[in-house]
Amino acid sequence: MHRSTDLPYADPDADWSLPGWLYTDAEYFELECARVIRPSWQIVCHESDLAEPGAWRTLSYLGEQLVAVRGGDGVIRGFHNVCRHRAMRLVEGASGCARKLVCPYHAWVYELDGRLTGVPMKRDYPALRLEENGLAAVEVETWRGFVFVRLEDDGGPSVAAMMAPYDEEVAPYRFEEMRRLSDVRERERRVNWKNVGDNYSDNLHIPVAHDGLTRLFGKSYAIEAAGWVDRMSGELVDRPSSDWWERFYQTHLPRVDHLPEANQRRWLYYKLWPNMAFDLYADQIDFMQWLPLTPTTSLLREMSFALPDERREMRLVRYANWRINRTVNAEDTWLIERVQEGMASSSYTAGPIGASEVCLRSFAAKIRERIPEARQHRAPPPGWSRRVRGV
Repeated sequence: MHRSTDLPYADPDADWSLPGWLYTDAEYFELECARVIRPSWQIVCHESDLAEPGAWRTLSYLGEQLVAVRGGDGVIRGFHNVCRHRAMRLVEGASGCARKLVCPYHAWVYELDGRLTGVPMKRDYPALRLEENGLAAVEVETWRGFVFVRLEDDGGPSVAAMMAPYDEEVAPYRFEEMRRLSDVRERERRVNWKNVGDNYSDNLHIPVAHDGLTRLFGKSYAIEAAGWVDRMSGELVDRPSSDWWERFYQTHLPRVDHLPEANQRRWLYYKLWPNMAFDLYADQIDFMQWLPLTPTTSLLREMSFALPDERREMRLVRYANWRINRTVNAEDTWLIERVQEGMASSSYTAGPIGASEVCLRSFAAKIRERIPEARQHRAPPPGWSRRVRGV
């Protein structure tokens, strides 16, 4: 099943995929990062990861170092993790807790709300105004307990607005009460970031390349595109799988009383524009984002959360879930690395998109809306991006 409730206008290139050069071209990559990634929301952590005043978590992408920190007033704020004096990184690592943010280079002191309050040898800086040199802020949004940041605001929708079509479906999972199961996992992949997302929302490869998911879902896998979110789902079949871990999961998945009956054995997948996704299971949820590094490499950032549940069968089922999806991830990695190689082939321009591939159509339309040059099946002559930017 496939359904689209996407953009209100007709895309003249709707029957074609994004062309291969968009997955390898350095000029295009820089423009795409500026117009697509910088204005987009990126997940940092869960509110519970910032439980006490001074708790902080970091996120790095596009050469920017960011930190989300809970202030003494309980408010979570986001800042560039950069001292205003000599650009030194203020906090090191993925997480920590501090009463104040003190630069390790020259000991400039910032409060948890970003104010600059301490400068050694302050008289040595006659032009310095403390009130004008606090930490550079970035926008923060908390949606259902999860903390997001974005570098720039281009008028795009909030996370809550993007997820609005599915808010009622998500609500019973009680995201706000969840806690981290494991720390952030990061894995570099030799693929353009779009190839990760394209594969995530691709419905046609499931019965071809994922034997395990096919055994689990049968023919129930369904997709739809709704504005800024792709939704995929599969219903666990009753027929016991031939795979031991899949059969264990089918057999021992315990009932979760807070979920509706229809969701007890449903796997849900949501992809948020442009590079984030989360998988909902009765036993846990997994977040993933794919951050661009270069035109042909990206960083996968993954984390898992769940409601506290000490039942032994729940712990074992979560392990079975991990075993199942470890195989799925390996299969997907094999696929997208080969697709990435094919994108560089002189034989490939743009491929046709089927009517059922509503999620790929939705994503491609948004890219072409932001970067009209993405409609060209071959790369323009070198220097084209400078003309587009008026340089």
